[in-house]
Amino acid sequence: MQTPAGRPSALAKPTLDTKFHIDYSWWERNRQDLRVYLLSHLLPDLRERLSQSAESRVVDFIDPETGEVSRLDELQLAIQISARDPNFINPHTSLVDSIFRVFLANGNKPLTPRELEQATGRPASLILKTLSGARIYKGIRPYQPS
Repeated sequence: MQTPAGRPSALAKPTLDTKFHIDYSWWERNRQDLRVYLLSHLLPDLRERLSQSAESRVVDFIDPETGEVSRLDELQLAIQISARDPNFINPHTSLVDSIFRVFLANGNKPLTPRELEQATGRPASLILKTLSGARIYKGIRPYQPS
C-alpha cells in the first residue's frame, strides 16, 4: 500500500523484504534507559569500566576494514570493540538481543529479515513474526525513510 507521496503506509504489513532498524526515539517515548541496555551488550571488562565512569570522552576510531576515521564517545567505541568479539552474536543470545546487536555492529543500517537471518543464524520467518507483531521490542521497528 502506497501513500500519495510514494512512501509505504505505516499500516502496511511488514514482509521478508521490509527493512527494520532501531528507532532510538522509541526509547525516549517509553522512558527506557538506553545506556543501561547498551552497557548490557558490552564485553564484561568494558561494561565494568564504563558503568563506573560518569563522564564520556570522545575518541577517534579508525575502522580497520575501511580506514574511515570517525569520532565516537567511549560507549560507542566499546560497542564497536564488543561487536568484533566472535561471541557477540551467538546461538545462546536471545533473538531480540541478537537482532539488536546486529544493528549495533552495523551502525543501525536498516536490514530485512532475510539479511538479519544471515547475520544471526535465525530463520527470517521467525524474525519477521517477532518484529511485525503488536509489541515493539527494544525499539526495533520497520524503517521509514524521511
